[in-house]
Amino acid sequence: MTAPELAPEPSPPPPGLRRFADSLAVRLFALTLGAILFTEFLIFIPSASGLRTQWLTERVSAARIASLALEAAPMREVSDDLAKSLLMNAEVLAVAEIEDDMRFQLLAPKVPIEGPTRAVDLRTSTMIGRSLAALSEYFAPRDEVLIVSADGSAEGRFLEIVLPQAPLKASMIAFAWRITGLSLIIALVAAVLIYAVLDGLVVRPMKRVTISVEQFSKDPGSWTRRLSPTTRRDEIGRAQNALSGMEEAVADAFRQRVHLAELGSAVAKINHDLRNSLASAQLVSDVLAKSEDPRVLRAAPRLERALERAIELATATLDYGKAAPRPPKLQTVTVRTVLMEAADEALNGGNPGITVDVPLGLTLETDPDHLYRIASNLLRNAAEAMSQAGKPDPHIRITAGRGALIFRDNGPGLPEKARDNLFKPFAGSTRTNGTGLGLVIAHELAAALGGELTLLETSDAGTAFRLALPGLPQ
Repeated sequence: MTAPELAPEPSPPPPGLRRFADSLAVRLFALTLGAILFTEFLIFIPSASGLRTQWLTERVSAARIASLALEAAPMREVSDDLAKSLLMNAEVLAVAEIEDDMRFQLLAPKVPIEGPTRAVDLRTSTMIGRSLAALSEYFAPRDEVLIVSADGSAEGRFLEIVLPQAPLKASMIAFAWRITGLSLIIALVAAVLIYAVLDGLVVRPMKRVTISVEQFSKDPGSWTRRLSPTTRRDEIGRAQNALSGMEEAVADAFRQRVHLAELGSAVAKINHDLRNSLASAQLVSDVLAKSEDPRVLRAAPRLERALERAIELATATLDYGKAAPRPPKLQTVTVRTVLMEAADEALNGGNPGITVDVPLGLTLETDPDHLYRIASNLLRNAAEAMSQAGKPDPHIRITAGRGALIFRDNGPGLPEKARDNLFKPFAGSTRTNGTGLGLVIAHELAAALGGELTLLETSDAGTAFRLALPGLPQ
């Protein structure tokens, strides 16, 4: 028994055709065409209602004229031939007049009346009723007979006219075909005109913006055919100008990133030679410091300070130039021991005084090198800020509690510019020869440890930084 053959799956439309069908231009054209046709349909309903009312009114008028001919005849009677002629001219089957519930047959039917009947009262019709009745005429049976009631020749009288529905239906179908053809022509012409206007004002500018975004997203660094600004002041113009500015800014940022990467690579290559050269120069300055020449003795301290600043700047710049701090190597460390070592290195045994108010037995699972560098940067910044401000009795105090270490000094406080750019490279320094990288490096190292370095407070009475680290007692 063989398995039934599966019908082949329909092949998807070609990419070009699918792209064309999904384009904004095609959707806009279809929407415009549909909106115009829908509007034409709304206009068609009252038009069909008017045609039906006019058609029935004409038959009523013809029947009324025929009844007047009967009134002029003696005894209100005419021959069969004349009656038949009057009915044919009026296009009706029979005419009767009703007065005070009494029925007077004016023109009797000459042929048998067969088929379903439907009453139509023109005296009490409304606009909505006429519209619904006009739509129902298209679905009425072909052999239906209408019994139309209309006002008579005098007050208190009304005519009752019997006529076939088929001629009315044929007339309305012909009218519908004419309106449909005319509506399609109008809709196509209007849609083309509206589309041409919108294509120039909306679709083409949006195509340029879309193509620009697609090309720019593929290669924002090397793409040079940027979207040019426009003088338009509408939403599309503002979007195009904003995109043009964004492309320029992003492309410039990519170029700067490439340049920075190249600069970082070059600096890394000369780091070793630069550090050796500065170290050699520092040895020479130490030898010069032992000279008895007064001029050498005056210049040597300045040379030594300049070399120290150059070494510090090179080291800080290289540290910040790393893509990211190395992953922390967690181990159990005694927090007080690391802080004391950082204080010895940062303060070099001089001013300011320091108090490490941290329990001797406090241990932490962290990277000792990261914690050391964070503490030394904070202590060095505080010491140099107080030294430049000439603060009497400068002092730094480190305390532990509530899941953080607090570094507090009694220095001059941070100026507003430094607070606004605290953790921005080359922008947050308050020292004369500072680089602004110390706090940036400390902030990144704290984040690498899963913690956070924040400015707790600053004023004329001093500055406090909060170093929150996981594992510190709350």
